Amino acid sequence: MNEALTRPAVVSRISDLIGYTPLFELCRTESGSRLLLKLEMYNPTGTAKIRMARAMVDAAEAAGELHPGGRIIESTSGNTGLGLAVIAAERGYTFTAVVDNHACVDKLRGMKALGTELVYVVDDGAEALATAAREELAEDMARGQDNTIFTEQHNNPSNGVGYFPVAHELHQALDGGIDVLIGAVGTGGALCGTTRELRKLVPGVRTIGVEPKGSIAFGGPAHDYYQSGTGTPEGAEIGALVDFGLIDEGVKVGDVEAFATARAVARTGLLIGGSAGGVVHEALTRLPSLPPGSTMVALVNDGGEKYMDTVFNDDWMNARNLIDPAVEREIDETLTKLRRN
Repeated sequence: MNEALTRPAVVSRISDLIGYTPLFELCRTESGSRLLLKLEMYNPTGTAKIRMARAMVDAAEAAGELHPGGRIIESTSGNTGLGLAVIAAERGYTFTAVVDNHACVDKLRGMKALGTELVYVVDDGAEALATAAREELAEDMARGQDNTIFTEQHNNPSNGVGYFPVAHELHQALDGGIDVLIGAVGTGGALCGTTRELRKLVPGVRTIGVEPKGSIAFGGPAHDYYQSGTGTPEGAEIGALVDFGLIDEGVKVGDVEAFATARAVARTGLLIGGSAGGVVHEALTRLPSLPPGSTMVALVNDGGEKYMDTVFNDDWMNARNLIDPAVEREIDETLTKLRRN
């Protein structure tokens, strides 16, 4: 991948639009350190996870595990499912998503619109995250079935491989000038996959992993959280792709701070998702203490359009005690100050 990264002027498949996502400078300090956002919502389906969805299907085909007319099964909170739905539709596969009601409704509607069969692991309307139960059901559904694969995103090496191009896109765009990479840790594929490849190009880059408070990858205590598509809830195994040797520091950000940041960033004109809000919150906290002239890149894995019923819905937020006007005001002031530099 040494050649310049460019997209053809005309493409014939939606998946050909994956990648080449833009970098946006959200703010900078007086000393010239800047926070750049890798806007992965500019991928098809509005999320980074279509990158690894394609890579997992490519690998299954190459290994002879998936043939024309086959079936793909995955446990998903939404974004991986959206990516797999697109790839399945392009290649003529049936896709079954095992889901729970923790997922944003718009993600579930999107998968269904793309032809996905939705199977709920619980049908009582409870919002609890049921990652372990979802994965057990998905594995059971695929076991012994001909021409059927459970892509098993949390333990599939191709998940991480799907993000290798992100490293090359960053290296090319910044001519190697990246000091800190910060991103959410769910399956570990996005952050660790990008880091693994990026360190071949920029050996000194420092990587910061962010998970919700209540997630267990970086230790306890465990409790429920509302940030979706990220973290490792109690009862779920930490994915094989979470490579602690590639993460220099792991931190936790609470739902209130993550969602307040997403809402504050929206008032600058940019909609980002709830877990991306957690990443940006931690990035804003760290930015002023970086050496002068540093470049920090935050991976923004999806946009805010899928969270109109949750993060950007005052009624939903208030019902769960997730709004803190003082926290939002503080983030507004921080962004205003830094964006003036």
